Amino acid sequence: MQIGIVGLGRMGGNIAVRLTRHGHDVVVYDRDTAAVEKIVARAEGGRATGASSLADVVAKLAGPRRIVWSMLPAGEITEETVMSLGGLMHHGDIVIDGGNSYYKDDIRRAKTLAEKGIDYIDVGTSGGVWGLERGYCMMYGGAREAAEHIDPILAALAPGIGDIPRTPGRDRDGVDRRAEEGYLYCGPAGSGHFVKMIHNGIEYGMMQAFAEGFDVMYRKDSPLLPEDERFSLNLADIAEVWRRGSVVSSWLLDLTAQALTKNETLSEFSGEVNDSGEGRWTIEAAIEEAVPVPVMAAALFTRFRSRSGNTFSEKVLSAMRYGFGGHVETKE
Repeated sequence: MQIGIVGLGRMGGNIAVRLTRHGHDVVVYDRDTAAVEKIVARAEGGRATGASSLADVVAKLAGPRRIVWSMLPAGEITEETVMSLGGLMHHGDIVIDGGNSYYKDDIRRAKTLAEKGIDYIDVGTSGGVWGLERGYCMMYGGAREAAEHIDPILAALAPGIGDIPRTPGRDRDGVDRRAEEGYLYCGPAGSGHFVKMIHNGIEYGMMQAFAEGFDVMYRKDSPLLPEDERFSLNLADIAEVWRRGSVVSSWLLDLTAQALTKNETLSEFSGEVNDSGEGRWTIEAAIEEAVPVPVMAAALFTRFRSRSGNTFSEKVLSAMRYGFGGHVETKE
């Protein structure tokens, strides 16, 4: 298939390249012309064509059903891009937002584009800077027919079943095979980003638990403790042994182990931890539904506090965020 990709940052650029590796043709655009040139050069088999504007992207896509994927930060730039594409595209075309947009914005945009007969698909995309090789876990929403039309694109981006053991019972009739492949149709417009939003809220809580646990171990040799209760613990080795069969083994622990092996004090990180917005939206959704989420709320508030003084646990958080998403916090 042919698809336009708008926004060639850490994830957008790799999405474009991965698609060319799986036999798809891409028309790529970014305000940074150097980014466009870089992706065209990295693309497999000359399958990437550069564009100079949104209008140029649309013009270079062959009909009858054109597809454009926006991979930009949530907020004004995505809003402008989606609405501009709505003015350039026609009945039957498909606009995809693969960033971290607020799901209520998706619902509104889908209704607006539907007035012109344009389908809108929201794709919650997880995989960070590793997605090029590992693939992307995707949760998406929109009109089912349009979602089925772009299935070859999503299948190429997804990680596939790989060597992960199958969950018992998933071989029965009626189970969506795509969940095992790493991508899932969630429902109407907004549902994909809603599921991804909750995913990120859970991520906050998991990261915070790891960060606090390592901080407790980091301070176990404190002079405030009785001498015989002080331990000088090797955190890199502890992270490594936990990776080997422990019930807390995970990709986040893998990233923590890598960071601690490189530098056990994590001195290259300030510990001033940013939040992407999805953690806040998760808390807002919980309030609307009257659902208690104390772990995720505390994790979000800790990120706020980290910006006015921080501890080793915030450095662990920074290390994990850098590991999976390339997020760079202020250095000391």
